[in-house]
Amino acid sequence: MSAGLAAPKYRDLPLGGSLSANFATAADGSTLVTSTEALQQYPLRLTDRLLHWAAVEPDHTLAAKRYQGGDWRRISYAQALLSARCIAQALIDMKLSVDRPVAILSDNDLEQLLLGLGAMIAGVPFAPISAAYSLVSQDYGKLKHILGVLTPGLVFASSATAFGKAITATVPADVTVVLTSGSIEGRKTLSFDDLLATVPTAQVDEAHAKVGPDTIAKFLFTSGSTKLPKGVINTQRMLCSNQQMILQCFPSLGQERPVLIDWLVWNHTFGGNHNVGLTVYNGGTLYIDEGKPTPTHIGETLRNLREIAPTVYFNVPKGFEEIANALETDAALRDRFFSRVNMLFFAGAGLSQPVWDKLDRMAELACGERIRMLTGLGMTETAPFAICANGPVVKSGYIGLPAPGMELKLTPVDGKLEVRYRGPNVTPGYWRAPEQTQESFDAEGYYGSGDALKYIDANNPQLGFAFDGRIAEDFKLATGTFVSVGPLRAKVIAAGSPCVQDAVVAGINRNEIGLLIFPRLDACRELAGAAPNTPTLDVLAAAPVRAFFQKLADELFRSGTGSATRVARSIVLVDPPSIDRGEITDKGSINQRAVLTHRDALVEHLYAGGDDSVILPQR
Repeated sequence: MSAGLAAPKYRDLPLGGSLSANFATAADGSTLVTSTEALQQYPLRLTDRLLHWAAVEPDHTLAAKRYQGGDWRRISYAQALLSARCIAQALIDMKLSVDRPVAILSDNDLEQLLLGLGAMIAGVPFAPISAAYSLVSQDYGKLKHILGVLTPGLVFASSATAFGKAITATVPADVTVVLTSGSIEGRKTLSFDDLLATVPTAQVDEAHAKVGPDTIAKFLFTSGSTKLPKGVINTQRMLCSNQQMILQCFPSLGQERPVLIDWLVWNHTFGGNHNVGLTVYNGGTLYIDEGKPTPTHIGETLRNLREIAPTVYFNVPKGFEEIANALETDAALRDRFFSRVNMLFFAGAGLSQPVWDKLDRMAELACGERIRMLTGLGMTETAPFAICANGPVVKSGYIGLPAPGMELKLTPVDGKLEVRYRGPNVTPGYWRAPEQTQESFDAEGYYGSGDALKYIDANNPQLGFAFDGRIAEDFKLATGTFVSVGPLRAKVIAAGSPCVQDAVVAGINRNEIGLLIFPRLDACRELAGAAPNTPTLDVLAAAPVRAFFQKLADELFRSGTGSATRVARSIVLVDPPSIDRGEITDKGSINQRAVLTHRDALVEHLYAGGDDSVILPQR
């Protein structure tokens, strides 16, 4: 630190001490990295924590959601347990099982939460499925695939109006359908109230007693960014050990019952395992946020944050970017948000340093101190918490060291270090996919993630690791030079803010790198001064927008240090990515290879040039 500059003041946050690790070299040249901290005892079942809190403080709110956009509808721990027991009895009566589990099509809501808890008490796996596969997809291809893998005995959806068409097209006639509201023409259905009206018997306690660490709690399907979605088996051991890892890294969660406001969808591991699990494990309260980190939906999130002050706040980087921008201009929101939050945490992608710095400035403006921003790395297959950055120095790109109980293996692959995982929170495999399961584990039982890491400082490994992209996305230029797609893509998105939504890196067997850019149309319209109904082509052809992308092309070319990092040509795409063609996942992740495959004619055009749609930098 420069002389005369005082160290920033941070709000007190009890941490489990900075993580440290042991490093050893294996016979095959891999590096074994293990946490120096032992994992403490954890319960056999996540529902044991529900029973505990229902007994200790039965009236405490477990979860809440606005009723039809109005006042909060709350469910206490005691109410949640009673409802879950009724639901468990109904599932037992239906003779549901691991071979006939529960499939959930809806967005986050209280009914889905209660159904999941009831299923776990009954020992029946449940599978939250992306609502986008029902509501956005036109051919229901991924939904049909997932239901074919699951063979569910019950399908739940919140609304017949929203999900009826998808259910009619994909759910066999002999499968029970449960709806919160409405009916489907020509199909017999049950209402969610029918489940709640079931009287629990001794069978519920008997079923719960049979649930153990190896019992499958749920199936979470991967996003299908490279292939069709795979059903990741999530056992009770995975869920409970993972929550204990989190608690040891952030013991403040056990000292003050957490309050969360969260939109992250439950068919993904960050929202469904990490945040819902954290709430139940530590007796907290989860306010279900119906907002999203998009210009059209962020308003609902901001409305909720003006009313409810979280103690810990989780989001993806895009969400923090939208919130940071709002905090700059809304003092009341700023004061409320920072009034009692003691930890910010992001995952899913890298948080840009400018957004991070803005959040620090807003916190200092509101309360005179910064709030620690923490992060890590994990995946659906690790339930998800695996690597954590909880030390005193955390910057953009840092992901830290293995959490207590985790074992990592760093294996050289194509010039990078692939991280592989082993621990009690790692999945035993993929449901009804033995070949894919076998391919995913090495001979020593480590799960191969496909993610690459690099040391922050090879001379001081205790500083931990930084994320180094996805190995499968990387490629070689015609010169034989490797292009690391992840870091380059992150650079493009940061440099292209606010007009770049995402970018695909082209150049396989070419002499130079090219970009296919997905624009953020709302920002481009604002820049162009165009009306909301202005055609996309006209917006992108506007002089200020063209000037913006020309300046971006020039900057990316000048800042490149060689052929592997220098962007030599780009094109701004008119058509958005397609979920049915696998170009984008339901959580908004771009499938680089699918875009390049489906838009191969555009790639050829990008390199052939010939008109002004191809942007060439001024060299």
